[in-house]
Amino acid sequence: MEKRAFVTGLTGQDGAYLARLLVDKGYEVTGLVARRATDSMERLRRLDLMDRVKMVEGDLMDTSSLIRALKNSGAREVYNLAAQSFVATSWEQPILTGEVTGLGVVRLLEAIRIVDPAIRFYQASTSELYGLIQEPVQSETTPFYPRSPYGVAKLYGHWITINYRESFDIHASTGILFNHESPLRGEEFVTRKITLALANIKHGKQDTLYLGNLDSKRDWGYAGDYVQGMWLMLQQEKPDDYVLATGETHTIREFVEVAAEVAGFDIAWEGEGEQTRGVDRKSGKPIVQVDPQFYRPAEVDVLIGDPSKARKQLGWEPEIKFADLAEMMMKADLDWVAGGN
Repeated sequence: MEKRAFVTGLTGQDGAYLARLLVDKGYEVTGLVARRATDSMERLRRLDLMDRVKMVEGDLMDTSSLIRALKNSGAREVYNLAAQSFVATSWEQPILTGEVTGLGVVRLLEAIRIVDPAIRFYQASTSELYGLIQEPVQSETTPFYPRSPYGVAKLYGHWITINYRESFDIHASTGILFNHESPLRGEEFVTRKITLALANIKHGKQDTLYLGNLDSKRDWGYAGDYVQGMWLMLQQEKPDDYVLATGETHTIREFVEVAAEVAGFDIAWEGEGEQTRGVDRKSGKPIVQVDPQFYRPAEVDVLIGDPSKARKQLGWEPEIKFADLAEMMMKADLDWVAGGN
């Protein structure tokens, strides 16, 4: 049987890395692309994928477009990576987030039932499901307590996937992915915001990096490693739910320090709370400043995942470590800014 995959969210960070992985494995890849006023193909260009994947227009809010796209693609595997995935925006647009990130999942599952229930389905769940953590380390059995409209919408998508698996015998798996970053990360996400701002400061295009809670802790991995885990889930005989994580946690402050060192800065922290700022010891200039406008209404303070099930059943291991990830992203943005972007 020919290897064909259908990917929503193709133009996002994960979609681009997954498309590259699948193409390299000999798949014919079709991506769902929602019509937007701005150009969203930059990631595909950077990975040299523009001529290696097919793209069809459609939207998770339009079931008919999903049915047509699935039929035309002939896909045997469907990866749902599309979502309104920025937590801060979910507070400003909670209804849209629910429609796309939550109900979009059941629309796609319904399209699979109509076109071919034998299609294998992957749903991108998230560590934001855990929110107000109920256990110090989060696994597949840890109770969920989402703390944002985004997390709540993702929780619906997670459980409806399990419900369709159990109700209709669909090979549907979920990946509860902890934070995964890369040079292709969107500029609105904190890791990329940090590296891009530091690169701009280094090249004299920006004065200050403004951040919210510096002491939030996250389990950060490399997106290129995590898409391998997605693919592995759909190669299993039986569908299931898996946590993908590094098992390590680091603060936003730590990420700033590692990235800043790569950029040639030496950060010294001054003040506390809202008065905190990071000063470059070499120049004496403050380059990092806490700004309360970036605090979340309900903060998720600590996330750290237990990937032991994925390690045992999938043979999956994250390869890129925290410091190497920060260095990779920082160097990429220094080159990006130096190149005139």
